[in-house]
Amino acid sequence: MNFKILSESALFRGIQADETAEMLRCLGADRRTFEKDARIFRTGDTTADLGLVISGSVLIQNDDFWGNTTVLDHVVPGRIFAETYACTGEPLMVDAVTAEPAEILFLNIGRILQTCPQACTHHSKLIRNLLFLSARKNLNLSRKIFHTSSKSIRGRLLSYLSFQSTRCGSRSFTIPFNRQQLADYLNVDRSALSNELSKMQKDGLLRVERNRFELLAMDDLLQG
Repeated sequence: MNFKILSESALFRGIQADETAEMLRCLGADRRTFEKDARIFRTGDTTADLGLVISGSVLIQNDDFWGNTTVLDHVVPGRIFAETYACTGEPLMVDAVTAEPAEILFLNIGRILQTCPQACTHHSKLIRNLLFLSARKNLNLSRKIFHTSSKSIRGRLLSYLSFQSTRCGSRSFTIPFNRQQLADYLNVDRSALSNELSKMQKDGLLRVERNRFELLAMDDLLQG
């Protein structure tokens, strides 16, 4: 186990690598590897563990009765998933699927929330970090609702891409989704999304190559 990677994750922020190694022994830590497209959790499952991505990435998605997929989140290394369901004991309403080969560390939520007999100070940091991450995840879900509130595909793209540009501090940026995943995230048809992106390029709003985008201002159009 690379404890340095864990200590740099948001869940273990402020906890030294040697302290992290000590904590894992009392948290019921279970490290597993998965191939691409493996279902870590399925809708209807219950779990007492949260997952922390060590390598690779995980998609949190929902499939309806007709097989339509909606991507709710893309979990990259250092981030956690399923913590809400582990805390409440409620059946999962989503699937957790690997977007690529991944290594996941599972931690028992009961052991996280109940401090160990040694009452180590770094355990309280872990609980505070978990609360912060849960709050931030709620913010991300609210942001997704905002991005998908427009009735038009262009409106949804403009909202999502504007936010990505602001977050990166640049008009040029890379998004974490491929074209299908972006369509699923925005709840639109992939072909319709691709067509709209082509129209937006012709209209001079942006340049796009795979998952790399550059937003264009009026000055760019005048110079172009």
